This record gives sequence, C-alpha cells and structure tokens, in this order.
Amino acid sequence: MQRITTHKICLCLMVAFLFGAMSRTGWAAEPDANTRDTLVYKDGDRVQGRLVDKTDKIIVFASDRFGVLRVLVENAVVIKAQPPAEAKLSAGTPAAVVAAKENAAQNAEAERLSGMERFRLSVLAANLGEFFGPWHGRFAFSLEQVSNTADQFNTGLEMTLLRKWKSDEVLLKGRYDFSETNSLTTTDLLKADGLWRHDFPRKYFALYRPTVEWNRASYNNGVPNDYVQLQQEIGVGVNLLSDIHRKVRLGISENLFDVWNTTPGGLHTSRTVESLFLETELKLPWRMTLTERGVYYYSLVSAQDGWENHIELSKKFTETLSTSIRHEIRRYNPDGNTQDYSRLKLLFGIDF
Repeated sequence: MQRITTHKICLCLMVAFLFGAMSRTGWAAEPDANTRDTLVYKDGDRVQGRLVDKTDKIIVFASDRFGVLRVLVENAVVIKAQPPAEAKLSAGTPAAVVAAKENAAQNAEAERLSGMERFRLSVLAANLGEFFGPWHGRFAFSLEQVSNTADQFNTGLEMTLLRKWKSDEVLLKGRYDFSETNSLTTTDLLKADGLWRHDFPRKYFALYRPTVEWNRASYNNGVPNDYVQLQQEIGVGVNLLSDIHRKVRLGISENLFDVWNTTPGGLHTSRTVESLFLETELKLPWRMTLTERGVYYYSLVSAQDGWENHIELSKKFTETLSTSIRHEIRRYNPDGNTQDYSRLKLLFGIDF
C-alpha cells in the first residue's frame, strides 16, 4: 500500500512538472490572436497564420491548421499582426511614427525568412506565377543514377507554358534529356515544340504545331547520325467530346519535315507527309489527369508510313506539387533520318 501511494505521489509530481514546463515555454497556450496574421476571405471566413509572400496576383499564407495556402489577391485580404507593445504605443503616438514602425516590422518579417524558406515550393510557384503573368505552366525534372553491371546516369528538365482564351489556346514546351552509361553518352536531346489551336463554331478546330529536335547522340545502323529536325504540322479536326471532364479530338494534318544532318558531310533533306491524329484528355478522380496523342503518318509520294504515341498520367498532390509518368514511342518516322525511340519517364513538377 505504501509502495502504491509513493508511486502515485511521484506520478503527480511528474505531471505537475510537465504542465509547468509547458506553460512556461508556451506549449499549453494558443498564441494571442493579435500575434498572428489573419487571412480574410470575401465570404468572411478567417484563417490565422503567417503571411509568407504576396505578389500582384497571389497571396502565399502559412495557416496554423491547413498548411500553406495560395489564394488570388482578389479573393482575400491579409490583416497583419500587431504586437501588444506596439498596440499600446500606437494609442498615443503620431500617425507618422506608427506607420514607420509598421514598415519596420514588415521589413523585419521579410528578413526573418531564412534562405531555405525562400526556396519552399509555394514561394517558388508564386515567384514563377508572378514572372510569367497570365501564363500557367509547370517546371518538371527527373533524376536517376543506377550502379549495377553498368553505371547509368539519367536526367531530364522540362518547362511548360499554357495560356487559354475563349477560342484560342497556346502551348509552349521545352525539354532536355541526357543519359550516360559507363561514361558514354547515350542520350543528349534538346527539344522545343509549340501549339496554337483555334476553335470554330460547331465543334471544328484548326491547329499549327511546330517542333524543333536537336539530337547530339543519335546513331543509325551503328553510324553517328546527329541531326536537327524541324517539323511543321498544319491540321484541322473535329471535337468529338468537349466537356469539363472529357475531351476527344480527331483530325488530319499536313507535315513538312526539314532535317539537317550535323555530322561531317551531312546533308539537308525536306519532305511532306500526311497524318491522322487522335487526342484525348480525361480528368480522373483524386486530382489525376490522363492525356494521350497518337499520330499515324503516311506519305502519298513514297507510300511509306510510321507512327508515334505520347501518353501521360499526372497527379496533383497540392496546388504547387505534382508528379507524372509518361511513355513516348516513335517508329518508322517517314522522314527516314531521325531516330526511333521508346521512353518511359517519371517526373516531379512545380505548378504555377
């Protein structure tokens, strides 16, 4: 009985000491409302936390309960925190002095952001959004190093920009892929492509799609075949399905291929090829998106054919972080000089 009582007394003393330490360090108490910034939405809802960054278009706010929020400037305002000491001083202080102290407090808050915090995904996405203005897009990367029977190193960088109007859409893409096996370069590809699509009434559309591909590690039957290819596609089509969750397009195009072989003694070739294409965009549950574009080429002049297909599954984790898995394949390209390929890649991206 005495042993049980002694244990109870020790337990009570430990609990009392723990609560005393928590109250002294401020763990047990919520911070006062006036020591936290407040995000106020247009409908009156309020969220407390800390203002991380604010641009002309986006507010980046680290809330206490919901993590980092990105809100359009026109949808909310931020009420800055006012320390208690400053609140008492402002009651009997001239307005100019109070304004100076508020500016000093804001500058101190900006300087308090550490170097690592400035590279948080939300801050990077806000800065990218401010830089590109009305354009939306994604900056993606992939990196892989494998050591087994051979030392392999693969990396990829990609930038996408998209802007939409009522009847027009413009898409710009740039990418770089590099692979190395046992210090031998197997892939060194720089590619840029664009898209302009205009929708007409009654579900019809027209498009122009230029693509530039610079391959500095290409081989044809074991012989170096580095090249620069310019493809210009002009096409028309019909929207078979077009709603919020599904888009299916079918069309035909005329393609002009120009290929410059950059190896010593290389030549320039040019030819036109006809094609049939099918495009699909599906919005899936859990913030996932599936896109696919398949093209079948057939030359009326040479009777040669070929095909290529791109399919990608994307998943948004947050408003700024996403990932995607992409498979690309090209076979029997009718221009006869560029390299066939099959690639499977996992990408992580910052959306803005």
